[in-house]
Amino acid sequence: MSAFDPHQLLGAYLLGGLDAVDRAAFDSHLQQCADCREQLAGLEKLPVVLDALPVPDAVALTVVSAGTVSPQTAAPARLLSKLARRRRTSRRRWAALTAAVAAACLALGIAAGPLLARPAQPDATYSVQSGAGLQFSIDLARKTWGTELAVNGSSLPRDGTLSLWVRDRGGGEDRACAWSATPSGRVKVTGATPIQLGSISSVELRDGSQHAVAVITVP
Repeated sequence: MSAFDPHQLLGAYLLGGLDAVDRAAFDSHLQQCADCREQLAGLEKLPVVLDALPVPDAVALTVVSAGTVSPQTAAPARLLSKLARRRRTSRRRWAALTAAVAAACLALGIAAGPLLARPAQPDATYSVQSGAGLQFSIDLARKTWGTELAVNGSSLPRDGTLSLWVRDRGGGEDRACAWSATPSGRVKVTGATPIQLGSISSVELRDGSQHAVAVITVP
C-alpha cells in the first residue's frame, strides 16, 4: 500500500478489492482520516447497487453520444462488466476501478435512486429534549471503521457553528461533524467517528463557544 496514495484506494476498499494486508492498512488510515470516513459513509451502498443492477443496464448508463467519448467516460463500461464476474480481478485492476466508480456514480444514481433511497436501520437510537422546546436525536450505525451518526434536531441555536462530539468510555473524544446553524433551528446531518459503537459513552452537541447544548448518554 505504500506505493499508493491511500485516498486513491477508497474505491477498491469499498468494493472489497484490497488484499488482507492493504485492507488492514486502509482500516488504520480510516482511523486518522475524517474525509475518507465521510466519503465512505456516503458511498457504502454502492456495492449493493452494482450487484443488483443488470450488467447491460449498467453498461448502457456509461454510453455517451458520438464525439463526446473521453478516457474518463469510456472506462466504466469495461470495468463494470468485470465487476459482474464477481470482481475476481487483480489489485492493479482494482486501482483502475477506483476511478471508474467515481465516473459511474452520477449515471448509476439516476437509475438506482430507489435502491439508494432505502434507509438502513440504525443499531441504536437516542433522543433528548428540553423545556425550551429543543429536540435532538441521533441514530447510531456500526461500521467496520467506527460509527456513523445521523442527527435530527429542532429548536437548536439559530446562529454560529454547531458541532457533534463523541466521547469514548476511556475519556477520549472525537468531533464527528460540524455545521452552520440554520435560521429555522432545524438540522439533519450525518457524521462519522472512528470510535466503535460499543465504546461510546456519550454524544454531545456544542455551540460555537464549545458549550454543551445537549448531551445524550449512551448506556
